[in-house]
Amino acid sequence: MTTRTRSTAPSTTSGEQLAGMSGKAERSMLGITPDPYRAFVFPNRVRDQRQRKGLQKLMALSERIPEIPYIRLSKIERGEIFARPDELVRIAGALAIAPVDLLIDVDAAAFDIAAWAVPFQAVRSAKIAEERNAVLLAAALRLRRNQDRTLTIAVLDRDYGLPAVILSRLGNAQKTLDRWNEATVSAIYRLFGVDTGTMLQEKITAQFLRGDLDGYIEAITDPEVRLLRTRQRVAELRASLLDTAPDAAGKPTSRTPSSPAPAVTENTVAAETRMLRVIGTPLPNGLIGDAATDAVVEAPARAGPRAFGVRVCRATLGPGLPANAIVIVDPDRVPVVGGVAAIRTGEGYRLVTVTFDRNGTTMGYSVSPDVEVNIDELDPADVASVISAVFP
Repeated sequence: MTTRTRSTAPSTTSGEQLAGMSGKAERSMLGITPDPYRAFVFPNRVRDQRQRKGLQKLMALSERIPEIPYIRLSKIERGEIFARPDELVRIAGALAIAPVDLLIDVDAAAFDIAAWAVPFQAVRSAKIAEERNAVLLAAALRLRRNQDRTLTIAVLDRDYGLPAVILSRLGNAQKTLDRWNEATVSAIYRLFGVDTGTMLQEKITAQFLRGDLDGYIEAITDPEVRLLRTRQRVAELRASLLDTAPDAAGKPTSRTPSSPAPAVTENTVAAETRMLRVIGTPLPNGLIGDAATDAVVEAPARAGPRAFGVRVCRATLGPGLPANAIVIVDPDRVPVVGGVAAIRTGEGYRLVTVTFDRNGTTMGYSVSPDVEVNIDELDPADVASVISAVFP
């Protein structure tokens, strides 16, 4: 077995290293233009509305909403994470406004992301070469995970020391490599099988010149990719808010229909009964494969059109959700704290209990195996709510 000797102080890539590239690589990289607003996935009016109400400090608003931790509220206001519908209802209740007044139409002619982002952008002098290097690293990371599907979020956290929150920021080029701490830089080196920043630079530059990173670079640098994700999530939030209304305390409640519900007869129930397909085969590490089964299950009344059943397979959340249970997963509903979510991975699904950590981050936990997932850093399309369970 060959043993490598690692340097005790990792050297990071920099603009100076880029300058030492071949002329071909340097000229090619000039075409990479990082999206300067890639960290702002959820532009909103929280800051504007609270200041209109005379609350100049976010802490003043936070004190009115103890259910939302301050750090999470700050991330929502800064547009770094998507708010849940119930959170928007609580924020709006504290400000005595309608929840939809917190949303922004990013396609409106009057909206300018550059102007909106001014209060939230840190003043720093990152060189464009370092920003481009960050994009190359992000693209190489996505390629690495695509080539090796065993590199799940849990594995990268456990075996490489790259938790979900760092993994997401690396994969979206939100920080240049020189701004990461030594532990993270060392973890990146291990993941790519290199010992120094120069070796890492040479490796990802070679991938870039071969064209291996092309599709990934576009996904990171194209503002339309960010805008598409924002449009979809804001539309989902807007639709969800139409079904809820705050009570006197600013808590979300179901909106009462203005007209009486039609009489329900036996024939009506029979006509409205809908059966859902059930997937689920046991995979290692507590994952559930998405292979179809012969089973079907009756859809709950509130299940959306894309809902489906998932066989639990193993009691990964404890005895309260046994292996023979079937959960109903609705991709059109956002998981709530205290509930259960189904997270889609490259291999299948993972069921997790949803809660907040002490920093206000939405986390998902599994008991067996012991897994922790940062839900805020995942693509919303990969996170669905479990709305009910069936126990045979």
